Amino acid sequence: MEYSVRVKCRKMLESALQMDDLDDLAEGSGHIKNLAFQLEQAIYDELYDLEVKYKNRIRSRLSNLRDPKNPGLRDKFLRGIISPKQLAKMTPEEMASDELKQMRQQFVQDSIHKAQKAEMAQGTKTDLFKCSRCKKRNCVQLHTQDGDEPIMTFVMCEECGNRWKT
Repeated sequence: MEYSVRVKCRKMLESALQMDDLDDLAEGSGHIKNLAFQLEQAIYDELYDLEVKYKNRIRSRLSNLRDPKNPGLRDKFLRGIISPKQLAKMTPEEMASDELKQMRQQFVQDSIHKAQKAEMAQGTKTDLFKCSRCKKRNCVQLHTQDGDEPIMTFVMCEECGNRWKT
């Protein structure tokens, strides 16, 4: 039973690696079959069983290798830039296309910027402070006091987002 599941997974991986035009890969289908074998073996070696984690890992690799919006992953794997052991352990974030990685990074940056702005929105605009990064005086200050501790003043530059404590 175990052997047949692994053979089926290898065939599915091999199918996911197939390309319309194999002319630029001298080894052709033998190379692809070997890579599929090595990838499945690397996944099995890491997880040691055919339970849910193994099957989910295989599904994840199949999905990412078949993704028409991410041909770079398959290409890098076929050309040896990414080894079977590396691909076996990659996270979804690492397998994502460059475009998706950029979108995620932009989303994170936007979220951080919005959170900083919301936090400082309750502060007071001031030109008493000069930003050490951009040298402008367009700042917001916020005073906080926690229990019996002294009042702390936080300043954020509205031009570049630089933050500091005074």
